[in-house]
Parts: sequence; structure tokens; C-alpha cells
Amino acid sequence: MKKLLLTLLLMPFLATPLVVSASESISLDKAPIDAADHESLQRGARTFVNYCLNCHSANYMRYNRLLEIGLTEKQIKDNLMLAGEKIGDTMKVAISKKDAAKWFGAAPPDLSVEVRARGADWVYTYMRGFYRDSSRATGWNNTVFDKVGMPHVLYELQGEQELNHETHTLKLVKPGKLSVEEYDVLVGDLTNFMAYMAEPAKHQRNQLGWFVLLFLGVLLVLTCKLKKAYWKEIH
Repeated sequence: MKKLLLTLLLMPFLATPLVVSASESISLDKAPIDAADHESLQRGARTFVNYCLNCHSANYMRYNRLLEIGLTEKQIKDNLMLAGEKIGDTMKVAISKKDAAKWFGAAPPDLSVEVRARGADWVYTYMRGFYRDSSRATGWNNTVFDKVGMPHVLYELQGEQELNHETHTLKLVKPGKLSVEEYDVLVGDLTNFMAYMAEPAKHQRNQLGWFVLLFLGVLLVLTCKLKKAYWKEIH
């Protein structure tokens, strides 16, 4: 009985995948993840398509799954499908891995499961951690991913930061189109969408999990009462 109760209590934690950051020594900011916030997910999808999908694919994510976050098929086709794709197609890019490796030195990773691989906090901090570095070929470096090969595709929105190497802190030296707060919201929405994209059914699964636990709890009470009823004559 004790083992059963312990299993029931640990089920929510056992169902959650553990993500170990490759940058454990780096302080990561908490990403504002909320799979129930459809407006945030819709804004994140728009940012992903406009800025990320040019080079990075999302081969495990289909456009029609965006119906689940409150978008209509017409909205998806008009605003998020820019190259004549079909609603059931995956979110892939036209550039081949061979050409990408030739132009960039390495093929940009598929972002379908990036959050599951690195963690939402890592992605959120990474997208806010770019700074100018003249020693790099792209002119950019990152506090989370040192010597990163990816340029800062959102620099026009965030602006340009410089790194204080003594304190390891960033300072905005050239403002972008968005304020610091607005940029943080944009990156938070993008990270939220990438977290959803990595596991679209997670929110529904978690909701179902609580109903299952509730059912098992009621069943446990009824089973205990039934056991007492069967054994009351013997005891």
C-alpha cells in the first residue's frame, strides 16, 4: 500500500522528461512557459516563421497543428505559410543540408525538439545573450553559447549589446526597434512556441494526468473500503 501511494505521488515527476543543460555553470533566466496562453503561442509562431524558419527547419511540426493554438486554417495559410506549402506539410526550409553546411560551415539544427534537448530556460537566455564580438566572423558571440556560429538574427529588434568580461554582464549600447521589456516578451513568446512545438500534446497530457490521479485516488479509497468489508468478519 505504501509503495502504491509513493508511486502515485511521483507520477507527475516521472512523466516529465529531465533536461540537463550543457551549460550548468551558466546562470539561466526563467522562461515564461505557458502552453495554455494561445495568444503568446500565436505571437511566437509568427516570430518563428518570420525569423527562424528561413534557415532552421522544424521537421517534426506540421502547420495544421497550429489549429490547436486557436488559429484558423485561413490565418495559417495567409500569415504563416509563405512558400506555397500545404496545411499538412511539416515546417521545413527550402535550403538543403548540403548547401547549408557549405554556406554556414554546419547545417543549422532542426528546432522541433530544441527545447527538449537544451531546456526552455537555455533557449530563452540564449536568445537574449548575443553581444558584439569583432573577433568572430559573424560579428556576434553569445554568453550562453561561446563562439556560436549563428548570427544575431533579431539584432534589429533588440539592438546591440557589449559584454563586460570582468563582471560577465551585458550592456545595451545601441537600442533596437523594441525596448528591453518588449524584446523580452517577444523572446518569451518565441520560446513558449518552441516549447509547445517540442511537445504539442504536453498540456493535454498533463491535464489528463491529474484526472487519472484523481480517479486512482477515488479507486484507492473504494478499494480500501471494499477490503475492510470483506475482512471485517475475520478480524
